[in-house]
Amino acid sequence: MFSHLDAQNRPAMVNVGDKAVTKRTAHARAVVSLPPELAALLREGEIATKKGPIFQTAILAGVMGAKKTSDLIPLCHPLPLDDCQIAVNADATRAEITIDCRTQTHAKTGVEMEALTGATVAALTLYDMAKAVTHGIVIRDIRLIEKTGGKSHYQAL
Repeated sequence: MFSHLDAQNRPAMVNVGDKAVTKRTAHARAVVSLPPELAALLREGEIATKKGPIFQTAILAGVMGAKKTSDLIPLCHPLPLDDCQIAVNADATRAEITIDCRTQTHAKTGVEMEALTGATVAALTLYDMAKAVTHGIVIRDIRLIEKTGGKSHYQAL
């Protein structure tokens, strides 16, 4: 049964009014595959373009995206983020960028949507800034790695 449907199968926000405020954390990841012409531009853990440093801009955009999650995802509760950290790691040998977004809040509901949105927006920003070099960039494997807090925990294998 989907939690965002009411008894008549209509969309409805989940009522979290009776839940306890607890510390909630989440870690999400997005992987970006780079075509050879873009991978060749990797220098010292960054890709510099005419638009500026791609990874640093992606980090800022990812944090902004995480903060705006409830504006983007219908029925998602607005949450105050205690913390949002984004790491962008380049693997030149695999022509891959891994983007990890870790979020934390003290709230009545989980913060995994914010982590997933942060990782995704960072990946989309990387695409936007690098598309002048090639449109062959592939964003893949966006997934939740771990969530804690509340009554259920999750950790990917």
